Amino acid sequence: MTDVFDDGRLAVVERQVDEWLAGFRADNPAIEAVDRGDGDDLRWYVRMRGDAKEYITVWLTLGQRTLQYEAYVMPAPLEHVAEVYEQVLRRNERTVGAHFAIGVEDAIFLRGELPLVALTEAELDRVIGSMYAYVEQAFPSLIRLGYASHFASEDD
Repeated sequence: MTDVFDDGRLAVVERQVDEWLAGFRADNPAIEAVDRGDGDDLRWYVRMRGDAKEYITVWLTLGQRTLQYEAYVMPAPLEHVAEVYEQVLRRNERTVGAHFAIGVEDAIFLRGELPLVALTEAELDRVIGSMYAYVEQAFPSLIRLGYASHFASEDD
């Protein structure tokens, strides 16, 4: 079991994440925005401009033991549903530190978590970069399969 961070240690990690994300924003033109979520949760989002998908937003949530991260991949598929879900399950075998999941309204998300004891600036950069890459790699084939009839008219 990982260590539980008390309020004092969480406050230190919160400040570090704020600083690291501000640095990422300043150094990376692909990052459109970095901001804090509303409410009592210690939550941030990093919004990046994609190539295959217009925008990719990675949400980071700080807990007592882990930093959870999540990105919305696409809405629930309307066509070839079983094939889309099979494809994301097969992609799970190749992802490191994240997994595809079915979320609210059967939408597809990419999720993961990292123990706070392993959280460093380099690791946070790796997480955000990996989430970006996994969504960019998966999105084109998933969206074309899940919304095939929409794309059929474009392909003609």
